[in-house]
Amino acid sequence: MLITCPYCGPRDVSEFTYQGDGNRERPAPASQNLDAWNEYVYDRLNPAGDHNEVWQHSGGCRSHLKVVRNTLTHEISSVVFARGHVPHRSPTKRGSKA
Repeated sequence: MLITCPYCGPRDVSEFTYQGDGNRERPAPASQNLDAWNEYVYDRLNPAGDHNEVWQHSGGCRSHLKVVRNTLTHEISSVVFARGHVPHRSPTKRGSKA
């Protein structure tokens, strides 16, 4: 399966780490509502068809991505930055000796 990173281009899925369901909302960090936390941690849907997911390009630019993937065919119809910006790359030093 190929995922097209908006920054790096098409890459094999082995460069990415699945981060979870893109539809779930996390309870507030200070929340003490155990029902909300149990639902967030343990309840999972198993949709057939298009599904919103979060992936990280861990073997590349390290960006978090919102991916729409069909769970039946694994076809990816959309990939965008999760935070809406291009990742920062540190400049390389030219002419320096190692």
